[in-house]
Amino acid sequence: MARVTPDEFLREYEAANRSHDLERVLRLVHDDAVYWFSDGKSHCGRAAIARAIRSNFDTIEAEDYRIEDVAWLARDGDFPACTYRFVWSGVIGGTPASGAGRGTCVLARRADSWAVLHEHLSQGVV
Repeated sequence: MARVTPDEFLREYEAANRSHDLERVLRLVHDDAVYWFSDGKSHCGRAAIARAIRSNFDTIEAEDYRIEDVAWLARDGDFPACTYRFVWSGVIGGTPASGAGRGTCVLARRADSWAVLHEHLSQGVV
């Protein structure tokens, strides 16, 4: 079986988030992952991350989520890390909404693929 590259994994992670399929997203998340969201909240472990993502999916309808301008800080080894811009748009409570910011993602090797070990999303100029 061919190994999935970090770039391929990140594209699948983006697509999974855009699909609003929670199980699809969680298959890509490490059991011990830590997520820091742009609202200042942190979520430790898959169960807490699942609750946070489910809340986002339930709140934002017709979401279009994109990861852009990926810059790999480390691509080799068992823990690749990258920075990127994220942008989203959708509908919240019947009103169009959108946002953007910066992200950092650290992956951990898992067999022939990867899992998100840490994601840090922040507001800011993109």
